[in-house]
Amino acid sequence: MASNTSEPENQHGKASAAGNLVGGHVVSARATVVGLLAIVLWSFMAGTVRIVAEDFGATLGSALIYTFGGILLLIFRRPAPLREFPRKYLIVGGLLFVFYESSISLSLGLASTAASSVEVSLVNYLWPTMMVLLTAAVSHRHHAVLKVLPGAIVATAGVALAVGGNSGLDWHAAAQHIAENPLPYVLAFLGAFAWSIYAVFTPAWSQGVDGTSLFFPCVAVALWIIHFTSGEGLPATMPGPLAWLFVLVAAASIGGGYACWGYGILHGSMERLAIASYATPVLSTAASAVLLGLALALPFWCGVALVVAGSVLNYLVTARK
Repeated sequence: MASNTSEPENQHGKASAAGNLVGGHVVSARATVVGLLAIVLWSFMAGTVRIVAEDFGATLGSALIYTFGGILLLIFRRPAPLREFPRKYLIVGGLLFVFYESSISLSLGLASTAASSVEVSLVNYLWPTMMVLLTAAVSHRHHAVLKVLPGAIVATAGVALAVGGNSGLDWHAAAQHIAENPLPYVLAFLGAFAWSIYAVFTPAWSQGVDGTSLFFPCVAVALWIIHFTSGEGLPATMPGPLAWLFVLVAAASIGGGYACWGYGILHGSMERLAIASYATPVLSTAASAVLLGLALALPFWCGVALVVAGSVLNYLVTARK
């Protein structure tokens, strides 16, 4: 993988004819592709995490996944020395990263039913829309937010249809679930907002230093604290080798995804990555269906069409500068 510092990337950017200077750093087409790879890796996240949760429990499974993921990142993508991290990025960026991961884990764990879990996931999947709108807001282009808003609405409706419709989501029941147990939904919303802020603003804060490999083990520590304070403890009988294999697969998928995403947002095109991020929930739903042996219903494919239409609209808007 690529270096954590900006110097090698700047050298590569100078040598690349495709590079453009945006936001004070050279935008590399290669880095954008690496960022897009994160979306593919994340598509396996929901299905593998669900399989791990069935074997180990929700909180223990998450703690194990992030522990193994953190170890893999420390082995294959060692973080830069602490003295190289800008203080704002290290503190604010680190807190946003840990808060997002912890809030998503907690929100799914606090969801009382399987239907509530789908609803919480939908709230979490607001982060691509928030990213697109925030990216437009900080671009300083005239009416940028208004221009991307139609595409964002269409794509968000597609995400809701693809993820919720395929699960037979009852929107009236969802409103009741929110009224009865609002905490997981609030956590999912705040987590999505925190992640959109992290993705949009950390490229400027980081000065080219990627903290993914440093933040990831911090998430593992937070999840272990959550697990043991929840009173669940360790299972009486540990699952077999296949269950541990899925822990490794989930860790590699999530850890590798964040490593690629971190590199992509620091050195690639934030606008392209924000638009492409709409594919995350769609690919995740499709991959989960394959892993769990589920059929993809018509609402899913209608949702895919809307996501594509909304993404194309936003791409055309951002392409006209």
